[in-house]
Amino acid sequence: MAQKELALYVAEQLAPLGEIRYIPMMGGWLFYYRDKLIGGIYGDGFAVKDTESARRFMPDCREEVWEDTPAALLPCTILEDREALCEMVRAMYPELPEPKKKKPGKRRKAKDGI
Repeated sequence: MAQKELALYVAEQLAPLGEIRYIPMMGGWLFYYRDKLIGGIYGDGFAVKDTESARRFMPDCREEVWEDTPAALLPCTILEDREALCEMVRAMYPELPEPKKKKPGKRRKAKDGI
């Protein structure tokens, strides 16, 4: 399955949660729930952040490091089970770091006469 098709499938599986956003980035796709990064598509699979809840829902899962990712992630082994996947993401939410505050952009000074 191509990455874009997989991204659409993951979004469909997560749809019952509402407030899901996904964007193409860094050669893959990043997924956010209520503005917190939950995971993404790297290579040919979907992976989630390594949290206690994720490990509880996927106890046999082992962390992996993908190229161009800043941290180890857990390959999502319950992607086919929509109910369990959504439950896991809800449980992960409080364990995820708050989104970084955006820095205000630099304002350009207008040139005189323009």
